[in-house]
Amino acid sequence: MANLNNRARAENTYDAIVVGSGITGGYAAKELTEKGLKVLVLERGRMVRHIEDYPTAQTNPWEAKYPKGKLPKAEMDAHYKVQQRTGYAVTEFSQHFFVKDDENPYTETQSFDWIRGHHVGGRSITWGRQTYRHSDLDFEANAKQGIGVDWPIRYADLAPWYDRVERFIGVSGQAEGLSQLPDGVFQPPMEMNCVEKAFKSSVEGKLGRRITIGRCAHLTAPTEEQLALGRGKCQSRNLCVRGCPFGAYFSSNAATLVAAERTGNLKIRANSIVTELIFDPKANNASGVRVLDEQTGETMEFHAAVIFLCASALSTAWILLNSKSRRFPNGFGNESDQVGRNVMDHHLGVGAIGEVPGYEDMYYSGRRPNGIYIPRFRNLGDAASARKDFVRGYGYQGGAGRQGWDRPVGGVGADRKAALSQPGPWMFRIGGFGEILPYADNRVTLNTSVKDKYGLPTLTFDVSIRENEKAMRKDMAAAAAEMLEAAGFKKIIAGDQGYSPGLGIHEMGTARMGRDPKTSVLNAHNQMHECRNVYITDGAAMTSAACVNPSLTYMALTARAAAHAVDAKTRGEL
Repeated sequence: MANLNNRARAENTYDAIVVGSGITGGYAAKELTEKGLKVLVLERGRMVRHIEDYPTAQTNPWEAKYPKGKLPKAEMDAHYKVQQRTGYAVTEFSQHFFVKDDENPYTETQSFDWIRGHHVGGRSITWGRQTYRHSDLDFEANAKQGIGVDWPIRYADLAPWYDRVERFIGVSGQAEGLSQLPDGVFQPPMEMNCVEKAFKSSVEGKLGRRITIGRCAHLTAPTEEQLALGRGKCQSRNLCVRGCPFGAYFSSNAATLVAAERTGNLKIRANSIVTELIFDPKANNASGVRVLDEQTGETMEFHAAVIFLCASALSTAWILLNSKSRRFPNGFGNESDQVGRNVMDHHLGVGAIGEVPGYEDMYYSGRRPNGIYIPRFRNLGDAASARKDFVRGYGYQGGAGRQGWDRPVGGVGADRKAALSQPGPWMFRIGGFGEILPYADNRVTLNTSVKDKYGLPTLTFDVSIRENEKAMRKDMAAAAAEMLEAAGFKKIIAGDQGYSPGLGIHEMGTARMGRDPKTSVLNAHNQMHECRNVYITDGAAMTSAACVNPSLTYMALTARAAAHAVDAKTRGEL
């Protein structure tokens, strides 16, 4: 029996285990396998293979079962009560990439919109693909303002890793020379349409606010490395949420997992729910993970010298809180009591829309899967941009377009058909993304009273925005209207549509980096202070949120941490 047990353990032992296969899990797998480690990726959801498992990628609008693919209300309410809060994501074309909420419950002390997808690739298939660097303005803010804890790194520490990630994933964008939005390694930018160009000219000239094209992870001039992976140029279909059969936008499925598999060092195990980390008191480290097989109900153990938690900020927090032992009675690596705390997102739902006079003889080509971006222009460290009513800042995303065939038009029959055969008026919309500060009592806790369909504990959310964010939202609406007015647009409507944390789908902060083990969970290399062979590089690691989309920073942290882990393992430290 001892020999059988030893053999079973040997068969289930790897150099490294990566938990999760999304943005960071895929990147960890790529970096670790390319450095020669044998890697096991554990994904709680089903297998999704690039191209072959995108069943609606080529479905035409007239092939939809329901108008515009909108699922019946009864089905949405029964299975997608939370996922439908996005207002756009879950349709018959995409429902297979989102969880069923009735099978994955959680408790909301205050409203929290947890938008999830359990499958290989995770939300790297459905993400918005906006790709921006954090700046020193962001990395230094906590320390300068006495908020939260200080980041243990600065922009210079991450800059070469940003370069590395951008070259691999492919980011189209325009260099702007702004200190608050560092430039990167860009492929050619997508083109603004005529109204956006006019808006840029007016706003930059009258208000001095920079307008640029969105920096997005879409290939516009694929490199040899990207072509060799089977990726191609963006086709401007804007059907990205269905999965891209061209590999034109970055996803784990189209890029990092492909690169990792080609090394021969990767094994992906789908339908594998990691329920806890296993602590070895003799070695004083994590010896592996315990897994519930989603299909068979079997409990298994897998072992490795290095473990990367990349399950998403909230799922990583769940794993840590559920991993209790004599050494860690309050959750793995949680002597600081910071696991699950400091939940951040980006608040949105504030902005303005206006009608654009003129340009009736102008149109655009294709359906560009990208918009304009207005970088942060508040609280940049100078008197001109300073605000007294709030700290930090926000940016805007949006753009111009003409109303199409699905717009409301009166009449019936031939008259209606004739009206809809021509494009409608130009409209311009911008919406803000604002920074949320790290509040210690914005947190998730383990709920052993409410179980999921597997009988596992769930999470309880107690997260809200505070006075700083509320003051920022007022300015976001006012500044949006100001810019549309400066451009000469008409019928401008500005306001706040309301927001619940989570709806930005940028959850961060539940196991933050820091300098002091008493107030943080991770060190400068994303290692757990209390267990150095466990690295966390998803959104849980974030010490502050900035106001830009965070996925690029997650990947840069992952690449940097992977290099550190391999070096430490080589030196015998892990």
